[in-house]
Amino acid sequence: MSAKRKIINDPVFGFINIPNDFIYRIIAHPCFQRLNRIKQLGLSHLVYPGAQHSRLSHSLGAMYLMNEAIAQLRSKGHCITADEENAALAAILMHDLGHGPFSHVLENTLICNVRHETLSLLLMQRMNAEMNGQLNMAIAIFNNEYAKTFLHQLVSGQLDVDRLDYLRRDSFFTGVTEGNIGSARIIKMMTVKDDRLVVEAKGIYSIENFLMARRLMYWQVYLHKTSIAAEKMLINILKRAKYLYRHGTPVFASPALHYFLINQVDEQTFFNDPQALDNFIALDDNDLWSALKVWATHPDRVLSLLSYSLINRKLFRVEIEQHPFDEAYIDEKRQHLAAHFDLPLHDCEYLTYSDEISSNMYNEADDSIKILFKDGSIKDIAEASDMLNIQLLSKKIRKYYLCYLRD
Repeated sequence: MSAKRKIINDPVFGFINIPNDFIYRIIAHPCFQRLNRIKQLGLSHLVYPGAQHSRLSHSLGAMYLMNEAIAQLRSKGHCITADEENAALAAILMHDLGHGPFSHVLENTLICNVRHETLSLLLMQRMNAEMNGQLNMAIAIFNNEYAKTFLHQLVSGQLDVDRLDYLRRDSFFTGVTEGNIGSARIIKMMTVKDDRLVVEAKGIYSIENFLMARRLMYWQVYLHKTSIAAEKMLINILKRAKYLYRHGTPVFASPALHYFLINQVDEQTFFNDPQALDNFIALDDNDLWSALKVWATHPDRVLSLLSYSLINRKLFRVEIEQHPFDEAYIDEKRQHLAAHFDLPLHDCEYLTYSDEISSNMYNEADDSIKILFKDGSIKDIAEASDMLNIQLLSKKIRKYYLCYLRD
């Protein structure tokens, strides 16, 4: 059967067509299929049990919306060639290739400050070599190096199809209905002015709803305190596993996970050591869950206690304040945990985690949303909206939290 006839039944958008063999080759590639083994929302299923969807399903949904957006822009007279369409579809399909297990957890634990966008680009380049340069234009769009800037904005911008998909998809699977944005309406209102993506004035209300939905989803889902507690537990578990490895204590791990536990992997490692990317491609959620199940009975008390607790959803307790926690209060918690679990005080650093969370939903200086009026004038949504308090939306909200193991 020709790939042009293949369709995917998606619970959010219905039937998604795979338009041609070029796009099918990307979807069938092992680097893309790996995303089927990585949950889109990491550990959020511990809060919302329905949040079991994968990064692969999100990438397919984003491709569907990219196709809709291109069709809409063409209907308004904007020239997008068949090659540009394929490249834009390929770029959005591959935009999340660089995500590791449990989303951003790995970026600062198993890997030292390597952004997933950097890894996505490295994987695109590897696939491009295999495909004899057929992904050159897609990579140029991804890097914002292609002549038509609006194509990059559809991949990565304030109103990109990535956000339009994940807000709807995450809302659908978590059941948090406040995130259910009108993505079809927003796309219908999109157009291009001076090579920049803009929204027609009659779409203002849909944009206002989009910004509010994004704010609500961040605090109700992405930054939910229980999700944070689970994520910080996993970070401390991985830190303990790395510590044990460095000090000669055997720790079970798959070959891919073993590589990241024994090596200090930073951005230069990925550029200089081919094994780094090979092992990253082999790493997914299953490696970590398998390790956690074994670590739950490890002789090391800290590793087994934390692993057993995470597997069985005995998560860190979370306290949230508007100001940083006093160090004396944190020390008091650690002393209590040391006495309760009969552990050395210094080991109880793994049983606690203190940091801050912050979020602002809109930053005009970074990637503003422009509204196009009938007279041809363009205003930022902050100026055009008569309903939203954009100052409130753009204000960076900071909250301080302290996580610690329940006794």
